[in-house]
Amino acid sequence: MSLFKQNEIGPAASIMVASAYRRMAQSFQQGLKEPGHTARRALLMGWRRENAVHRLERPSRLDRARALGWKPKPGYVLLRVRLRRGGQRKRHIIAGRRPKHKGIARMVLAKSIQRIAEERAAKKHPNLEVLNSYWVGEDGPHKFFEVILVDPVHPQITSDPRISWIADPTHKGRAFRGLTSAGTRGRGLRWKGKGAERMRPSRKANQKYVRRTQSKVIP
Repeated sequence: MSLFKQNEIGPAASIMVASAYRRMAQSFQQGLKEPGHTARRALLMGWRRENAVHRLERPSRLDRARALGWKPKPGYVLLRVRLRRGGQRKRHIIAGRRPKHKGIARMVLAKSIQRIAEERAAKKHPNLEVLNSYWVGEDGPHKFFEVILVDPVHPQITSDPRISWIADPTHKGRAFRGLTSAGTRGRGLRWKGKGAERMRPSRKANQKYVRRTQSKVIP
């Protein structure tokens, strides 16, 4: 067997060494650029004609699905969710009225669109639990996410030690409690160290603690 130094491996050899999932990720990224724009536009037009929550047999991005826990076996369900883009803001008032109480000024969406996609998938299948989700595309008015759901009472799920934890009661309603990857990101739990003292156990719990312990006593 011949041994090669790191600087002797050319670009072609490095591509051959790359794993299949890395090649899938690179192919997806290349499809987002200008050469594959026409084909992707036709794909998104087909997705717009489907239901807002559409069940899939196979993932559109196999590399991301496998990285986030999806497996091609019974007990796993894959959904593609279509949502409207933007901050869900209302139209501006044209006539001469104050917008103070109209829900227009300073209205910011508190949750990410990805978290809303997970919640809608969970509402569509209340007997399943959301494992994770990932972005698959967007156009002018919509964003598309694929959501991985798991049946917590399926025999192949409960017998698998790598996923049986989702059947624990503490993971019930994961999407609504911010326990998914998108949920922990939205709750600020990926921020650690200095400046993140008020993020744990949650911002709301920290606010309650401050009100309870540091409230001023008026004589």
